[in-house]
Amino acid sequence: MKRRLILLSVASVALVAGAGWYIHRTFDASPSASGASAQVAPGQPVPTVQTVNGETVVVVAADVQRASHIDVAPLVAVAIRPSNDAYAAVVDLQPLFDLRNRQATARADYETLRAQAGNSRAQYERSRVLFEDDRNISQKSLQDAGAVMQADQAKLRAAESAQSGLEATMRQQFGDALTSAAMAPASSLFQRLLTGRTSVLRVTLPGDYTGAAPAQITVDTPDGQQVVAQMLSASPQGDPAVQGNPYFYATGSTLPVGTRTSAHLPSSNPGTSGIAIPERAVVWYGGQRWVYVRTAPTRFTRRFVAATTTYTGDQGLVVSSGLHAGDQVVIDGAQLLLSEELRPQGIATACKDPPECDD
Repeated sequence: MKRRLILLSVASVALVAGAGWYIHRTFDASPSASGASAQVAPGQPVPTVQTVNGETVVVVAADVQRASHIDVAPLVAVAIRPSNDAYAAVVDLQPLFDLRNRQATARADYETLRAQAGNSRAQYERSRVLFEDDRNISQKSLQDAGAVMQADQAKLRAAESAQSGLEATMRQQFGDALTSAAMAPASSLFQRLLTGRTSVLRVTLPGDYTGAAPAQITVDTPDGQQVVAQMLSASPQGDPAVQGNPYFYATGSTLPVGTRTSAHLPSSNPGTSGIAIPERAVVWYGGQRWVYVRTAPTRFTRRFVAATTTYTGDQGLVVSSGLHAGDQVVIDGAQLLLSEELRPQGIATACKDPPECDD
């Protein structure tokens, strides 16, 4: 009995050792087999994402491009004119309108008193002639006529002084151009100001701005557009919040009073050329801007958009390096290409969307 137990134990150990050897051989051969199966056999389709000359290339077949609505457009060169920025504020013109009304009243009073002073002077001259002609009137009547004439002349001088003071006040607050427009009987500029068709801005040019104030500038509007403004005159009063040289500019757009915005001044430096990029072609990744350029009929490469890029309104973005005129940039479907580039490659799954398999 004891001998039989020993034989059974030896047999069990032998069986366990054989099973362990078989399992070891099986798992040791698995990596080489899987590595062989990972090699792409000749004639099979190329991978969706490749690395060529250090750049990541997304390969998309022509029919897939059509189905995914991936469209491209050539980049074009544009002229870049350097500009300087300045602070601008929309001026409240109600004080100008009030001063103009007071000026009109003072002018009417002056004209009335001038006519009155003329009549009193003429009356005094008639009285003096009659008095000298054998005392045809009394001396008291002559004196009364002289007193009336002097009083009217004093009133006339006071009215003239009031009129001049209002004009000086206007010039001190609103400069020569706006004051002249307010005092002109038929000023088209003042009519546009009264009807709200023109707004006036006080633009403070930087202290280091060289040259004369530009006759024409562009101003940012609250809705993100740019409008043209024409210079009127120097501003006698500056903006207390901004240091610099203030000027008045008029624009044909209606802007809310008190709005603070930016003005763009042309630079005397010669312009340079750049490449315009449509804004819808830009994708963001890693906090930076990128575009996809089609380098071959089925190949797309992601290119970096420099941080010094500037906005130029309808032209989109403008860069001076990294891209070239004629490059075929993706304007529709760039985000789809970025998703394909960043998708993990070589993952075998029965799901259409691998994240959905993460249970």
